[in-house]
Amino acid sequence: MYTVVTGAAGFIGSRIIAGLNQRGVTDIIAVDNLENADKFRNLVPGEIADYFDKREFLERLLAGQFEDTVDAVLHQGACSDTMQSDGRYMMDNNYRYSRVLLDWCQDEEVPYLYASSASVYGAGPVFREERRFEAPLNVYGYSKFLFDQHVRRRLARRSAPVVGFRYFNVYGPNEAHKGRMASVAYHAFNQFLDAGKVKLFVGSAGYGDGEQRRDFVHVDDVVAVNMHFLGGRDASGIYNCGTGRAQTFNDVARAVVNGVRAARGEAALALEDVVAEGLIEYVPFPSQLVGKYQSYTEADLSQLRAAGYAGEFMSVEQGVGAYVGELLGARGAA
Repeated sequence: MYTVVTGAAGFIGSRIIAGLNQRGVTDIIAVDNLENADKFRNLVPGEIADYFDKREFLERLLAGQFEDTVDAVLHQGACSDTMQSDGRYMMDNNYRYSRVLLDWCQDEEVPYLYASSASVYGAGPVFREERRFEAPLNVYGYSKFLFDQHVRRRLARRSAPVVGFRYFNVYGPNEAHKGRMASVAYHAFNQFLDAGKVKLFVGSAGYGDGEQRRDFVHVDDVVAVNMHFLGGRDASGIYNCGTGRAQTFNDVARAVVNGVRAARGEAALALEDVVAEGLIEYVPFPSQLVGKYQSYTEADLSQLRAAGYAGEFMSVEQGVGAYVGELLGARGAA
């Protein structure tokens, strides 16, 4: 029996393959779109049984070639570019493809775990898995929101577990291919090594310079949540996947600076010292993000905890510190 991972060459998908491998699972069908060929590097460390382009996989699936051979689908594939202006592509890729996979899983009684997004909440300020708190600010968020709504309508008559994870601001290894959509931590690291300073936005939406707050969650914590629900638990539903702690962009920048300083044998700096030494530069807020930007997010973990997930989540200081060490090692190897 195979475990299917879509978006397998991507950021979270490739780390999920690593998590499955750690559990001894190697009969994995990896599904992705390698038009951005550089993503193949994320697949190299993983042990898989086969690879299919996302279009070929869907054709074979609907032709009946995978009947009685799949024990779970972890659907991580999506267009995650929040600035994507082609709404037709976004809806076809994120919404329609997800629906077809869900229909097949329900017909075959196969557990279906999929990636939703905290973008469904829009400007907040409450981030709880309820319809009244959901108001996406862009078509990416809407594509995720609409599929979540479809799932909700089907939960009562499901034939197999269906679990959606509303990922908050995920960061960590294997995201380099995302370019401008990579995490704040990734960009801050590269800016600091290349220019000696980290660029953050000036204050907006009532927040001071760099004081906008997000729920930053390490990718390995995201994988741990997926592995928990993959373990045969029939806890169907939609769950937030974040730390439950909003931290500032300044916190991320400081963690990056101090991570690099630690590697150089230098003492850690307080935020005020990082700012005073010019290691953070506050830049104008982009006009194209006005009205489309989440200045605050914080996952309400009540439902996740009620579903039995008791794992702890890394803070920015812990997670970004570890990530900086990995990024430095990769640069050294290069």
